[in-house]
Order: sequence, then structure tokens, then C-alpha cells
Amino acid sequence: MDAAELARWTRFAAKGGIGKCTARIDCIAEETGDLMFLQDDEITVLMQLTEESLFLGYCEGVVGRFHGNHVVFHSKL
Repeated sequence: MDAAELARWTRFAAKGGIGKCTARIDCIAEETGDLMFLQDDEITVLMQLTEESLFLGYCEGVVGRFHGNHVVFHSKL
């Protein structure tokens, strides 16, 4: 992800994205582009990706992919 794209996603996250969720477990990034977070971290959901339970999110200044089964969504997206 280039700097301009990261800046766009960061601005969108600051506006609340499309929703919020809370991490149920610690999740370590396994591949480039994965989002790393700890249990109880709040994640701003930016978009649902093409795969059914894969999302793009923002947490602690980082944008990356995460699985929906690792989080609890605060509302329906």
C-alpha cells in the first residue's frame, strides 16, 4: 500500500469507516498486509473484501486485512 492510499484509508478510519469491532483474540500478522491486534483492541472496519469473512480494518495507526471470526462486530455492516 502506497503512502497516498494509506492516507486515504486513515482519513476514512478517522470518520468511523463502515463500522467498528472489538478483537476477541490476539492476532499476529502472518503475511504482508495482515492486521495485527490484541484481544479487546477496537478496530475500525474500512470495507469487506471479496472473501466472505475477510475485512480491511484500521487499528493503532495500521491498515490491514483481518478475519471476521476473530472479532465481535458492534453493529451489522
